[in-house]
Amino acid sequence: MITLASIPTRPPEDLDRDKCEKQTKKWVKRIGELQEMLNAQGKHSVLVLFQGMDASGKDGAIRKIFEDCHPKGLQVISFKKPTEEEFAHDFLWRIHKHAPAKGMIHIFNRSHYEDVLIQRVHQWIDETHVDKRIAAINAFEELLEFDANTLVLKFFLHISYEQQAIELQERLDEPDKHYKHNPGDWEERKHWDEYMRCYEDVLNRSSIPWTIVPVDKRWYRDYIVAQTLVEKMEALHLQYPG
Repeated sequence: MITLASIPTRPPEDLDRDKCEKQTKKWVKRIGELQEMLNAQGKHSVLVLFQGMDASGKDGAIRKIFEDCHPKGLQVISFKKPTEEEFAHDFLWRIHKHAPAKGMIHIFNRSHYEDVLIQRVHQWIDETHVDKRIAAINAFEELLEFDANTLVLKFFLHISYEQQAIELQERLDEPDKHYKHNPGDWEERKHWDEYMRCYEDVLNRSSIPWTIVPVDKRWYRDYIVAQTLVEKMEALHLQYPG
């Protein structure tokens, strides 16, 4: 049973930052090599999901971890509020069309889980809807793995309440970060406890497990995400055709 309050948001005290950052660079380079083989072989695809509270570092993780990947085999999709057309369909309609083709890595910056998080927190859907949607999400992800040879990797970026305040304030105080400022982020912060409850429920009810990534120190975030990607992609036994 996952309880977020019991999981640290910071790295272990005895971890050497310099060594971790050097290792992260090696893993990032390896991810680029693996992506090239994935694209050339065309037998598998990879779907990477990043979820987390505002200012948990989703954009930074994507920028850092995939910097050695070739753009032709990579696509980043950011999911915002659904459009009128998307609202006219089932909640997974807009998601499914962005599932990666074989040979591709697709990265979801936020994802279909928004539909059982923000909508649940604000009580825009009832608990029956929540149960049905979680079941549909599990079936969707299992379909991708079973029917399309898609490796589904899900990262929950675990930030502390205190660190989130620091990150949000920096968006106000630092000119090069001001473009990220959104007053709505401070409003959503008021619902922190309810978000944690809903996230815990999602983490515990997902059939494909999540990697919970402590992100109060960004270098440790990158270390964990890169390590996980390398381990999971190498398990695909990718190789060049011929």
